[in-house]
Amino acid sequence: MKKYTVGNLHEELGAAATKCNSTHMLPVSDWLSDLPENTQLTDLIEVQFKNTRKGYFHNSQHLPLEKGVKVVVEANPGYDVGEVVLTGKLVELQIKKNKIDASRYEIRQVLRIATEADLERAAAAHAREQDTMIRARQLAKSLGLEMKIGDVEYQGDGSKAIFFYIADGRVDFRQLIKVYAETFRIRVEMKQIGARQEAGRIGGTGPCGRELCCSTWIINFSSVGTGAARMQNISPNPQKLAGMCAKLKCCLNYEVPVYEDASKHLPSRNIPLETKDATFYFFASDPLAGKVTYSSDQHMAANLTTLSAARANEIIAMNRRGEKPDQLDGTRGTAIEIGYQTGHGDVTRFDKKKKKPQRPKR
Repeated sequence: MKKYTVGNLHEELGAAATKCNSTHMLPVSDWLSDLPENTQLTDLIEVQFKNTRKGYFHNSQHLPLEKGVKVVVEANPGYDVGEVVLTGKLVELQIKKNKIDASRYEIRQVLRIATEADLERAAAAHAREQDTMIRARQLAKSLGLEMKIGDVEYQGDGSKAIFFYIADGRVDFRQLIKVYAETFRIRVEMKQIGARQEAGRIGGTGPCGRELCCSTWIINFSSVGTGAARMQNISPNPQKLAGMCAKLKCCLNYEVPVYEDASKHLPSRNIPLETKDATFYFFASDPLAGKVTYSSDQHMAANLTTLSAARANEIIAMNRRGEKPDQLDGTRGTAIEIGYQTGHGDVTRFDKKKKKPQRPKR
């Protein structure tokens, strides 16, 4: 059996992280690339660096750039090395989609196509990232800072490094920057990220057996609420709904528009169904199947009856005319399986609590 020490354990973890780390996000399909006038519409290009970090640059020199070409671009200071992932008109649409303010975002220039010397220097700089991250975590801990260094990315020329960190509150890292600069002999940039961004940079495999969406194609993260799980009748079990980042899975939002569209044909939850014998109240629904389950008791499951949404809407229309059917004409004794489970924690812990405004002190 192999014995582990602190040193080779870090090496094993670093190698495992490198294997599951996605260095190439799924690219945008450049369906305009075969048009000769595509690159003449704009000189903007999209360049991808490590993991999810991308940038936009001007190809003022009109270099013959296409998807997959390694280029050297301007940085502050020095230069950086990245890969062209998009050219032409679609770059402008990407900027608009990502809601980038052109007045605040400085678009720099493409210097040249990367040479072998540029690629070797960039590879040597990136080889230092794992050791730098481990040492950076130790230095932050020695200063007593409540933060975690999630990733380190060296610039292509090795003169600067971006330290991505996670913190619950505000962190005063002015002293930490001085320590990092003296220790690593580089310019230091600190960038705070969230738990979803950290999972995207580290990478991994989700419970579905595929590589994480945040490390393959998601760039802009949209908020995910527990309402998405309730709408799809998914069991509100925090252990199943949480992803690798300990937040709600991004994939919960994928089918929400379909359920919202299907729910438009369902009757309102607040309208009971009146028959000659009893009153039935909404209990559960299956939007995709177009079925609704009603209970004769407003607070518990009793005499459950499942019927189609069309039949429920028909009964509601009859009640509004003052008419009551003899019965619901549905399947008695069955209910739509909701799959809710209890005893696994409260799923509402994922929802952000609204802070109450503090009253000014007199």
